[in-house]
Amino acid sequence: MIGQDLGGRYEILTRIGGGGMALVYKAHDVLLNRKVAVKVLRQQFVHDEEFIRRFRREAQSAAALSHPNVVSIYDVGQEEDIHYIVMEYIEGHNLNEIIQERAPLQPEEAVRIAMQIADALDHAHQNHIIHRDIKPHNILIGKNGRVKVTDFGIARAVTSSTITQTGSVIGSVHYFSPEHAKGVNTGEKSDLYSLGIVLYQMLTAKLPFLGESPISVALKHLQENFEDPRVVNPHIPQSVENVILKAMRKNPSERYASAHEMQADLDTCLRPDRLKEPKITFVHVNDMEETRVMPAIRGDIRAVETAERERPIAKTAASGDKAYKEEEAAAAKPKGWKKPLTIVGVTLIILGLFIGGFIWLLGVLDVAEVNVPYVVGKTEIEARQMIEAAGLKIEDPVVHEHHKEIPKDQVLSQSKMNMRVKEGSLIQITVSDGPELEELGNYVGKALQTAIDELGALGISEKQIVIVPLYSEEAPDTVIQQSPEPGEEYNPESVEFTFTVSKGRETVPMPNLIGKSLDEAKDLIKANELTLDDADILYEPSYLHQKNYVISQDPYKPKDQVSKGAVLSIRVSSGPPADAKEHQFNITISPAEAGKTSEIRIVYSDSRGENIEWDKRQITTTQTFPVTVLVAPDTEARVTVYRDNQFIDSKTITYEELLQGSNSSTLNIPGEEVQPTEAPAQAEVTESDEPIEEEQQEQQQEQSEQQP
Repeated sequence: MIGQDLGGRYEILTRIGGGGMALVYKAHDVLLNRKVAVKVLRQQFVHDEEFIRRFRREAQSAAALSHPNVVSIYDVGQEEDIHYIVMEYIEGHNLNEIIQERAPLQPEEAVRIAMQIADALDHAHQNHIIHRDIKPHNILIGKNGRVKVTDFGIARAVTSSTITQTGSVIGSVHYFSPEHAKGVNTGEKSDLYSLGIVLYQMLTAKLPFLGESPISVALKHLQENFEDPRVVNPHIPQSVENVILKAMRKNPSERYASAHEMQADLDTCLRPDRLKEPKITFVHVNDMEETRVMPAIRGDIRAVETAERERPIAKTAASGDKAYKEEEAAAAKPKGWKKPLTIVGVTLIILGLFIGGFIWLLGVLDVAEVNVPYVVGKTEIEARQMIEAAGLKIEDPVVHEHHKEIPKDQVLSQSKMNMRVKEGSLIQITVSDGPELEELGNYVGKALQTAIDELGALGISEKQIVIVPLYSEEAPDTVIQQSPEPGEEYNPESVEFTFTVSKGRETVPMPNLIGKSLDEAKDLIKANELTLDDADILYEPSYLHQKNYVISQDPYKPKDQVSKGAVLSIRVSSGPPADAKEHQFNITISPAEAGKTSEIRIVYSDSRGENIEWDKRQITTTQTFPVTVLVAPDTEARVTVYRDNQFIDSKTITYEELLQGSNSSTLNIPGEEVQPTEAPAQAEVTESDEPIEEEQQEQQQEQSEQQP
């Protein structure tokens, strides 16, 4: 159903609940752009025409209700064999969850909730709608604290073909009114009885009637008294207990006359002047459902009744025929004694035969009585052996029911116990099928949150889900393996799910390949389990990088977190452009003073950059240093020499000069006879310094010419 559109309008998002008759989904109403709840009829009921007819009629009746404490019905529809009801979506919890988590509740909170339920029931009863399934599961508490009653009228759609379905009528037996348990028509006061049980459970954290089977619980509603709420929880005010006692009277005439009357009593029961009021009492009314001892009736009651009915008739006949009989008797006397004697003889013979036959019949019918063995808690095989060993028989078929706490194949209940019965009597036993198992869906390939949401709608808590993260090729948070396996049956109460969830590919920090040789870059890429194809190695000319050295890398920058196996590309230098020219400066330089050490530093500027330091060295004698520069078209290259941190000289070559065949040039820097001109403290030579350099070169040349 998830992802399906109903009526071209309701997009099913996730499952949020369900019962024996229907599943409930959270959906998006694309027309009105709002969240709604969609209740979809289970597939096993889609061919029950009577159920569908009542289901639709009752849903439409509930849609007529408009009250702040009633979940609104928006739409009823059918799409192929899918029957659905669209209703208001309440974000919060149902009352059953709150009771399980926090009960017993404070009287103030319990009374506030009960008042809102009573208000909703009053509105429904005024519209001639009886809920018939009031229980905490059908009470929603929104995040704002407002109470919403849901499932109005749905219980009335249950037919004889669905009465035994799990979670329908039988599932609500703890909240049945006595008249509901008897199967007679229920009225408005049946809802008030159920509300009394809900209030009892909120304040005591327990149900008034429990039993080994739904039938035993129903009988307790009819025959037994429940434990007073204040005995279970002494903190309940007497006035609040009185409300519960009155709402839960077995005789409907002793309950509240209406939901409005019960709401009014709830509204005042916490006033200080009522908290310690006397306990409510009721005049005893003979209840025909009470268990009582009846006197033994001997003889055939039908024969007695027949005799009583025939006695007046016989009396009348006797008075009317008296003269006729007297005359007949007088006429019979002269006939003698032989005929009466014959009659008496025949009569005695017949009477003897009758007595003998009766004695024989009593011998046949007088079957021995045996004790019924107690087999509850035994396995079905053991129970069958014990019952048959006692001379009794098990009634077929054996009844099977799911039970959360009783193991599979163990007897839940028996029809007769602690008594003597005729040998050969039938004993009905009910055997547990264990907890009702669910079939696990296939969540492999789905998002983890989808699996958690769907399992949560089935009553599975997140504590029952173990998540194992694992690097894989799947998208992050995708289920790649599950346990139990898809299609396996599981017990929702004890199952533990294990989902192996993808963390995506394992990531590594992207290495810095720029400036590395191609071989070094390939080694780094392989070490980090990345991928570089030959087609992704691009070559291009470069002034800045040597041949076969990496210029750039894409699409990942250094230190980016990259998934293992990721594909990248690099640009590698193929060397300088074809039109670039190389030139060699041969620099001959002497120490500042002969025989002493001087520090020289050579800096050059060319197409690869400005003020690139070639080298810094210590010299004691005159030495020549070759400095190679690279010149691009329409540019020039320059070499600058520093000695003992002082600017000494520089030389420039242009691209046009190189075109004329000048591949090398010489720069001579003499020693102590030269008076160097101090250069600026900065290592850089700007364009504004060029006239000064030319003037210094001219002065040096004049000095050298004057020397002998």
